[in-house]
Amino acid sequence: MNPSQKYLLDNQQLEAGQRFDALSVLFNPSTFRHAQALGLTAGWRVWEVGAGGPSVPQYWASQAGPSGHVLATDIDTSWLGGDDSTYEVRRHDVGSEPPPAGFFDLVHARLVLVHVTKRAQALAAMVNAVRPGGWLLLEEADPALQPLVCPDESGAEQKLANKLKHGFRKLMAERGVDLAYGRTLPRLLREAGLGKVQSDAFFPMGGPVCTELERATVEQIRDALIGGGIATQTEVEQHLGNLRTGRLDLATSPMVSAWGQKPMTS
Repeated sequence: MNPSQKYLLDNQQLEAGQRFDALSVLFNPSTFRHAQALGLTAGWRVWEVGAGGPSVPQYWASQAGPSGHVLATDIDTSWLGGDDSTYEVRRHDVGSEPPPAGFFDLVHARLVLVHVTKRAQALAAMVNAVRPGGWLLLEEADPALQPLVCPDESGAEQKLANKLKHGFRKLMAERGVDLAYGRTLPRLLREAGLGKVQSDAFFPMGGPVCTELERATVEQIRDALIGGGIATQTEVEQHLGNLRTGRLDLATSPMVSAWGQKPMTS
């Protein structure tokens, strides 16, 4: 495989689990708030696409209860815990395989579509899986809306952090990630025939969890940063040392959430 085509954030690496944990702390409250507003309740059938870790499907299962059903899928299910009887785990590639049989009251995907080569096909599969009257909730980062990890670039430490983040984004773009995809979600949902489309955006800034997410990400991509000539080993180690001081006010990319309802059939 061409290095430029390799998935940069490999789920087999230890840091993947650390990233999943940090992303869950940062973004689960917003995700769950949106789902509750859509009416998530006992008895719902929910498909969690590209689940990554277990925290989101576990929450869906706690809300859907024994009378509901939660299906968590991913191309790599190693972090999902196949022995959790509260939800079903299945290996599935939403970009190349048909959607699971049956219909769902809620289909949710977070940080999935930007990494899928066949995005349009994946989106169509998710739309097709929503029952009439059900909801599709998509959440994708939009780094182009706010490209800095240190919005307050006040000194050398912040400038180094932003240099590495720009390099990370360059590597992602080389692998087919659309860095401005998040903002397109409302339009894409309308074009897919969904109604009652709404959206918002959210990005945390500051605090230990943002620092942990940055540390795990840099550790995971350090070889690509160095091998790609984006940063030296000394610069990567310096940045990791700067993170340990707790002096950097770090931000994530804006997470755009968009949701729409599938019309009732006549």
